[in-house]
Amino acid sequence: MANRKRTFFARLKVPAIVVAVAVLFFFLLDDVIMPQYVQQGKTTKVPDVIGKKLDEAVQDLAERGLVGKKAEVRTDKQYPEGTVVQQNPSADAEVKFGRGIYLTVSGGEPRVAVPGLRGRTLRDANFALERFGLVLGTVQYDFSEEYPQGTVIDQDLPESTMVTQGRVISIIVSQGKKGDQIAVPDVTKKTFADTERILIQAGLRIGNITYKVSPDLLPNTVIDQYPKAGEMVPPGQAVDLVVAQKGEKSIDLQN
Repeated sequence: MANRKRTFFARLKVPAIVVAVAVLFFFLLDDVIMPQYVQQGKTTKVPDVIGKKLDEAVQDLAERGLVGKKAEVRTDKQYPEGTVVQQNPSADAEVKFGRGIYLTVSGGEPRVAVPGLRGRTLRDANFALERFGLVLGTVQYDFSEEYPQGTVIDQDLPESTMVTQGRVISIIVSQGKKGDQIAVPDVTKKTFADTERILIQAGLRIGNITYKVSPDLLPNTVIDQYPKAGEMVPPGQAVDLVVAQKGEKSIDLQN
């Protein structure tokens, strides 16, 4: 009796399986086989998908009967991350339906790790930033009990932070210990030779020299200085000078 029941139910399942297979075959025939048979030998133009998001590009290609395939990701300054930067075959190429179109996708601008600048001299810090394609920004000065004069105390972005190339990095440079400051002597109206001697004795040095015509002062006389006399600076600070050179007074042609 049990065997008869199993045979009965087995006979009922056979038509259901046959129906399922028939429905599946119908959809395959309608959606896959027939379109390929109808389009066999036909061609279409490849649309231009450069600059579009990957999903949008794949959809545009599918509407033309083509298959978008992600080929590679590469850094690119022109196109935002996730957009198509190159396609193969190129736009307007005549290809067969179902052809694969290989898409290169932008990974965004090149990114680099910010180098550690603490403890470096200002010169070394600038070189380190240039090696990574970064730019030295604002340089501020402050006293430091830990870092020697002229070395970097801090940076506005921590070491190893990932940034795009060309990013500006600002730093703080040590002026030395606060108690080490000395007063700048007054060297205006003194000869260049005397000025050099006075600055060396004070523990300072000559910085940039700008020459200016001054008919009222002898050549090589200091006209102005920076920092100004009396300002407190760390030992070894450079003092920029404006020095007189020989010249004549300008003539007022209106008189």
